[in-house]
Amino acid sequence: MISRRGFFNASAISAVTVAAVSGRVQAAGIPEAPVMKEAKTQPPLTPKTGPDYNPVVTLNGWSLPWRMNGGFKEFHLVAEPVVREIAPGMKAYLWGYNGQSTGPTIEAVEGDMARIYVTNKLPEETAVHWHGQRLPNGMDGVAGLTQPAIKPGKTFVYEFQLRRAGTFMYHPHSDEMVQMAMGMMGLFIVHPRDPQERRVDRDYAFLLNAFDIEAGSYVPKVNTMLDFNLWTWNSRAFPGIDPFIASKGDKVRMRVGNLTMTNHPVHVHGHEFKVTGTDGGRVPEAASWPEVSIDVAVGQMRDIEFVADEPGDWAVHCHKSLHTMNAMGHKVKTYIGVDKRKVAAQIRKAAPGYMPMGSRGMGEMGEMEMPMPDNTLPMMTGFAQFGAVGMGGMFSVLKVREGIAADDYRDPGWYKHPEGTLAFEYKGEVQREPARKVDAASDKPATNVRAVKPRNHSGSH
Repeated sequence: MISRRGFFNASAISAVTVAAVSGRVQAAGIPEAPVMKEAKTQPPLTPKTGPDYNPVVTLNGWSLPWRMNGGFKEFHLVAEPVVREIAPGMKAYLWGYNGQSTGPTIEAVEGDMARIYVTNKLPEETAVHWHGQRLPNGMDGVAGLTQPAIKPGKTFVYEFQLRRAGTFMYHPHSDEMVQMAMGMMGLFIVHPRDPQERRVDRDYAFLLNAFDIEAGSYVPKVNTMLDFNLWTWNSRAFPGIDPFIASKGDKVRMRVGNLTMTNHPVHVHGHEFKVTGTDGGRVPEAASWPEVSIDVAVGQMRDIEFVADEPGDWAVHCHKSLHTMNAMGHKVKTYIGVDKRKVAAQIRKAAPGYMPMGSRGMGEMGEMEMPMPDNTLPMMTGFAQFGAVGMGGMFSVLKVREGIAADDYRDPGWYKHPEGTLAFEYKGEVQREPARKVDAASDKPATNVRAVKPRNHSGSH
């Protein structure tokens, strides 16, 4: 939840004066900085002032409230050390903004004049780059190049007009290898002037990031370049990533940004989608192309849209297999096919309770509740209605149901499959009629369905 300092109005102004800001606002009060304490997805922040827009829902995140001051929409970001729960059972000591990593989503409207206060509570200097925005060079946020760095304890102000709608990000350009590895980043959504322009029913947004945190420790290894062991969405790993909720027939947009060290092919089950936007702007409708997976490269944003017309619990995940696992030892040897029963018996003499693993693959790890080191996650974890999911990392679920209210983002629980639509164990023959078989040419139920009996595989075919 947002602390009592959170949702403020125009009269809720801090008594603190600006330490290092532009002369135009030298004596003005700084708006209070809301702080988020929870790691759950918060409801969309419906605009109360300024132009109307259709707000986004930040996966396991929230949107930063603002105040109107004259012609400016004012926000306050605080760069600071934070404690982020990666998933139940594991926390990380990160750097972020306003109590969380990733930081709060900034939402505004094309044409708005934005004034963003940035207060530095880190132990080193920083700056904020507004990735993808067109703005005056001195507001671009590259320490040493376009501005002096923001020293610890100081506050700077960025002022610029939002010149085009789209999906953008913010992140440091000051010691960025450390600061981004520690989790400093956030989304910046600029909505079109017309709230009906390419409107969707549910608009989700999240950032891809990654950490290298050894079991039992809390602080990421900032010098890691490739061998990360926690692949996350908004600094959360499955089963800590909340689901996407949609009512059947809803038009859904997912906005995805990548600030990791590698690309991520994001795959949506059960639906095809169209790629409708990048950080360069909206893709013209005639030029949008269909996909079921979209590769999001480093530093890129992608918007995808689809109609959620297939009820169920549909996986949404990165299609790089390593990225749907949690803390995993990259130097563990492969023992598939190796009979370890004899050596296991010898090891148990010295270490009672020892369990050999890996001879039949790694899937068994998802079902076993083994003793774990402090503050880490199993490599594969998370359970659903049929057992262990065998996934971790960049994995979530799109839950499509009939009749969910437009403002309802609560988890509806597990999907109840209609009779005849659930895979089942083969026990000798299949005689039942299917619930529905569609003739692709006519889209009508077919009638020429017959029972199938097992073939005898003991002799010739």
